Amino acid sequence: MALVSADSRIAELLSELHQLIKQTQEERSRSEHNLVNIQKTHERMQTENKISPYFRTKLRGLYTTAKADAEAECNILRKALDKIAEIKSLLEERRIAAKIAGLYNDSEPPRKTMRRGVLMTLLQQSAMTLPLWIGKPGDKPPPLCGAIPASGDYVAKPGDKVAARVKAMDGDEQWILAEVVSYSHATNKYEVDDIDEEGKERHTLSRRRIIPLPQWKANPETDPEALFQKEQLVLALYPQTTCFYRALIHTPPQRPQDDYSVLFEDTSYADGYSPPLNVAQRYVVACKEPKKK
Repeated sequence: MALVSADSRIAELLSELHQLIKQTQEERSRSEHNLVNIQKTHERMQTENKISPYFRTKLRGLYTTAKADAEAECNILRKALDKIAEIKSLLEERRIAAKIAGLYNDSEPPRKTMRRGVLMTLLQQSAMTLPLWIGKPGDKPPPLCGAIPASGDYVAKPGDKVAARVKAMDGDEQWILAEVVSYSHATNKYEVDDIDEEGKERHTLSRRRIIPLPQWKANPETDPEALFQKEQLVLALYPQTTCFYRALIHTPPQRPQDDYSVLFEDTSYADGYSPPLNVAQRYVVACKEPKKK
């Protein structure tokens, strides 16, 4: 019943999202006439080579209208983003419910049958579709936006992706990409599944062995303070693997769609670091261990 209820709610939200998109286009079309008037007024001012009181008053009115139009469109877009976030949340809840119930649809087979290439593609898609934090003027990015860590009392939800420190087969410890199964408030421990172990092994880990991954991308153009900076030590997911390794930030993202460029610690190179490799914001977290000398 829960799956059916989720499907029904998702259908409703998609319909509401469609209406919001139509409203956005209508608002944009309505404001276009005013923007054309602004451009024409500037052209006339250049032709006459002066700014008369008439043009000054007219432009003030046109820009006031343009600002109001932009704010109205912005409000509609924020509502649309909220709908998208709710849809994604419901889809994730449905996926978890299906996993628990042992039900999988054709588009998402059980992990035990998932080929590695498919897994890598899904990880890339997860990074690409991570929402960009878009705050209102004066808003500060929240915890789990880019480089901003989770709050001290934060508890990751079932289905959340995390970096988890586990013991490998050879006894060494490593940081892996994992999915939260549950959290016990009685023991303060998580149960997590290794993304790359085909669901065969489950790890029980303390909070200090878990680092929640970012839930929003930080926008370098508006919130550069929410990004790791050059030469900062991090844990980054090595490309085409599901393991996190220590790395230095080589270049932070310059645009919202950009990845980090990082230098992984690698003793096979003379300077101890790999050539620059790109890693998405989704898979870069703070490293609390001291930098190696």
